[in-house]
Amino acid sequence: MRKLAIVSTLLGITCTSLLGQQAVAPAGPQTARQAFLEMFFSKTPGTLVKHLPNTTRAALEKSAALTTMQQYSVLASQFQAQGKDFQTFETGSVLLAANDPKTGQKFEVTVENDSLQGDEDDLELSFQGYKDGKVERTPFMPRMTFVMKTESGIWKLNEIDMTIRLPLADPDFLKSLTEKMKPQIAAQGTLSPGIQMQGQTQAQTSVSFGSDTQVLSAIRTINTAEVTYFSTYPTVGFTCTLSDLDGFGGGEVNQHQAMLISSSLASGKRFGYVFTLSGCAGSPATSFHLTAAPNGNSFGRRAFCTDQSAVIRFSADGNAATCLASGTPVQ
Repeated sequence: MRKLAIVSTLLGITCTSLLGQQAVAPAGPQTARQAFLEMFFSKTPGTLVKHLPNTTRAALEKSAALTTMQQYSVLASQFQAQGKDFQTFETGSVLLAANDPKTGQKFEVTVENDSLQGDEDDLELSFQGYKDGKVERTPFMPRMTFVMKTESGIWKLNEIDMTIRLPLADPDFLKSLTEKMKPQIAAQGTLSPGIQMQGQTQAQTSVSFGSDTQVLSAIRTINTAEVTYFSTYPTVGFTCTLSDLDGFGGGEVNQHQAMLISSSLASGKRFGYVFTLSGCAGSPATSFHLTAAPNGNSFGRRAFCTDQSAVIRFSADGNAATCLASGTPVQ
């Protein structure tokens, strides 16, 4: 929920600074994109909560946090009503465009990919700012994927993924980056080569590879998918093939295309880790092992593992075999 609040705040603050009016949705069955726009940009109170999964709403109600979410939805609508030159688009490559004539700033949210498969639609969005018609270069170029799924005929936001791209070979980016570093180096003095290398390594690791939290979230996603797969295909049991859990493909849902996880996760390589399923013995298979081991470029990170018990363990040496044999439960 903290992640959802951060994303909601990011979108709300961006629109507040540039402000504007929302396009009116046409009549007819609502698309995932229309539901997403309604969730974050509608002036109708409660639309943000409307597009949360029932399990999420139940958890919010139980923790007494639902009222806070509803209040935020109203607050975001009030912010938007104060501004101008703000538009959302239900079709086309641009999802949102905001312009502030006073400052010459413009902000756009672009749909890089809209992957609709059955009752799931993945909206991959990129963000770009402009100043006086020129692209504003930023150190980090984020992309966010919002996974929408239908529930009781309503599109709900089920998952949010964020990646950050760092174009290390882009001359313009390097120029802007080094110009910002010069005053910092002058103020701090010259660092020794060893310290410089250590700092660069840590920075690259935190940006290029996901955090432990992201890896753990991916493990839980696969665990949940395995349980669903087991109940859906009882004659097969658990699967030890990640592609069987894949969320994309043509045709109907089947045991080799269960559409339970995203294709990026089904590839087995995410966040600087390699995810592997094994140990599916028996027919039907009543057990499995899932490991997440750092790849060759993720030196110094922990390995994680779990099984049908859903208990996640880790090994400080980064070795998947050690984790399976004597891993420490994650607290």
